[in-house]
Amino acid sequence: MIDWIPELPRSGKPLYLEIAEAIASDVKAGRLKSGDRLPPQRRLAKRLAIDFTTVSRAYAEARTRGLVDSHVGRGTFVDGGEALGAGPDEVRGEAEDLTMNMPPEPTDPALLAKMREGLAYVGANLVPLLRYQSTTGSEKDKVAASSWLSMRGMVPKLERIAVTPGGHPTITAILSLLASAGDTVLCEEITYPGLRAIARLLDLRLVGLKMDRDGILPDALEAAIRQTSPKALYLNPTLQNPTTVTMPTARRLAVAEILTRHGLPAIEDDAYGFIPQKAPAPLAVSAPDLIWHIGGLAKCIGAGLRLAYTVAPSGKDALQLTQALKAISGMASPISVALATQWIEDGTADGIRRFIRAESEARQEIAAQALEGFDYDTNQYAFNIWLRLPEGSGRADLMGRMAGRHVGIMPSDAFTVTGTPEETVRVCLGGQISRERLRAELMVMASALASHAWGG
Repeated sequence: MIDWIPELPRSGKPLYLEIAEAIASDVKAGRLKSGDRLPPQRRLAKRLAIDFTTVSRAYAEARTRGLVDSHVGRGTFVDGGEALGAGPDEVRGEAEDLTMNMPPEPTDPALLAKMREGLAYVGANLVPLLRYQSTTGSEKDKVAASSWLSMRGMVPKLERIAVTPGGHPTITAILSLLASAGDTVLCEEITYPGLRAIARLLDLRLVGLKMDRDGILPDALEAAIRQTSPKALYLNPTLQNPTTVTMPTARRLAVAEILTRHGLPAIEDDAYGFIPQKAPAPLAVSAPDLIWHIGGLAKCIGAGLRLAYTVAPSGKDALQLTQALKAISGMASPISVALATQWIEDGTADGIRRFIRAESEARQEIAAQALEGFDYDTNQYAFNIWLRLPEGSGRADLMGRMAGRHVGIMPSDAFTVTGTPEETVRVCLGGQISRERLRAELMVMASALASHAWGG
């Protein structure tokens, strides 16, 4: 064991990160060599006059970075992985698109270590994963997809499952099969902005359906089908983006009955369906022969995977989807597919999902405290709130006042299909922002809204 004491810059970062970075720095400088045994955690905590748990967390962080190995009864030893250039890239660490509705990012050291184990599996199979492969996934990957989808009560035949490159290109591909330029597609009156972009690309006419707190109104759907002869319906029925509405079972059954009676295909975007403790069963369970179900992984695992598990109404439809996807994106990245499959098989994916669920609940509590007295819609598992601005304040002014702040705000203009956008904004609570920073940003926003609305 060496007599090592880290030099801490006191940069303002969490202390456990500074210790982990000191290990990385000393490995690169040669002050720590592969095989060196670090001081026991309690001894180092005493020397630094800090809490034992801080050192424990620092060693765990160093382990997830590949810097050290820990052995029960023997101690923690320098591995030296980061000396070979395996450390975090600060540029990539800062990359974040605040216009997107992102899930909270995992911070638990044990979970991060499990995630990196999956990358080791991918690395061991890297060469074959660089080849062109099946457009919609191998049988191994479809079996993993089936296992994942079973958590939503779905047990489709493998021939109906396609592993696709994310929700957005999948929606594009499906609509290219169902509709032609000039055709009508129905959706919620407040809907996912990506659908609006896809409709413009394919020259489709979107018709928004009236909604209440349970989602689209069955009567509005019935009337729109009779009046517009649509080719498809698009829905985001669980934790709807941006309103956070979850359509209850009774409403889903009513919608499915109308679709079946009219033979109208639908696209069920279930991006958030895996997050709630117990979400209602997908519409596709009630009308499997008509509904294209998209179980995206962006919100329940991570957007960077760019993957979705899509269930087509039939094996024939799945083959047609394969051809459409070839024209749009070729195939889902085999590296991402292999990583997702490994994470599902070893339980890591479920660990990530559970972390996101718990962290989302915590952030919703922060929002409730910081925005007490303001009017907004939300759900305990949602990544955002749908905020109605106080009388006298406007969304453009709020966007200006919050420019440069580290919280994503999108005005209602981006989501409104028909009619005049209301003075409403989507405020995102997810991403890499810490709970403390989120609380501070929401307090700033609350102050800005209050002072402007009341003439301050």
